[in-house]
Amino acid sequence: MLTLGIETTCDETAVAVVKDGITILSNVISSQSPLHRKFGGVFPEMAARQHVDMVIPTIQEALETAQVTPKQIDLIAVAKGPGLIGPLLIGLNAAKALSLAWEKPFIGVNHVEAHLYAAMMSNQAFQFPALGVVVSGGHTLLIKILEVGHYEMIGTTVDDAVGEAFDKVAALLDLPYPGGPEVEALAKLGDPRRFPYKAGKVKGQPWDFSFSGLKTNVLYTVKGQNGAKQGSNTISPEEKCHVAASFQETALGDIAAKALIAAKTFGSFAIYVGGGVSNNRRLRELLKGDIPVYWPQGGLSLDNGAMIAGLGFARFKGKSDSLDLQPQTRIPF
Repeated sequence: MLTLGIETTCDETAVAVVKDGITILSNVISSQSPLHRKFGGVFPEMAARQHVDMVIPTIQEALETAQVTPKQIDLIAVAKGPGLIGPLLIGLNAAKALSLAWEKPFIGVNHVEAHLYAAMMSNQAFQFPALGVVVSGGHTLLIKILEVGHYEMIGTTVDDAVGEAFDKVAALLDLPYPGGPEVEALAKLGDPRRFPYKAGKVKGQPWDFSFSGLKTNVLYTVKGQNGAKQGSNTISPEEKCHVAASFQETALGDIAAKALIAAKTFGSFAIYVGGGVSNNRRLRELLKGDIPVYWPQGGLSLDNGAMIAGLGFARFKGKSDSLDLQPQTRIPF
């Protein structure tokens, strides 16, 4: 069964063709990062306009790369949310149009759930119940996975997602967007014990995360307690490395510690990690323990169409979603 997956939740126009939910025949990603870099983050209206320009060419490239025709496609899967409303509308309407034109069923899937499925695609010997860890620019979640499609929320962030915190710290250190890889690279040159940052705690919610206080600590380190300094160039390049290392160790250490404890507490047989921050090598070191941990294969950590196609295949029950399906900027688990 061939599934065409379309992902347009934020600033990547991504389309893939996947066979039987596992074998990736093509995985084409048109990134907008260079366009949004001057804004220090995603400009939603610009993202939507870029999706309009790129969605059809990206679909065509995905089909050509996979060497398949529209007639050979059996199912169209699309991210219905969560995400930015403008970009979501472009992808969802494209999927509906193709469903009508090609006379193929389509299914809308949860983008966050797809990040977890990305870690399952290369390992189909599922071990449930399992712990799902989503670490991305928009989400930081701990989820109990009972089976594909059935979940129980354990903890989430009450403010910034960890990827967003990385981006904001990168901006404080005069690093370009997206900030995650930049902070990680700088952190390799620093001492993670140089600044004694502490992870945020949420009263009465031991599994939840809070990164706003940690971000504020970095702000004070860079610009002083009153934030009066006019730029991070007031700290030395060496100190920037220490700030990056200390921030990264604190943020990722908190996630890893809670995840490892949660996995044992909730009787998990495996840990599946998804989202862009799963690319971080230090996180992969911190999450090593007695329970096996599964990560997305190359190219599936960031937003992509392959994870959408894979999850669409797994969730499809033989009936197409209605053409009245609406995008959802938020989808509770």
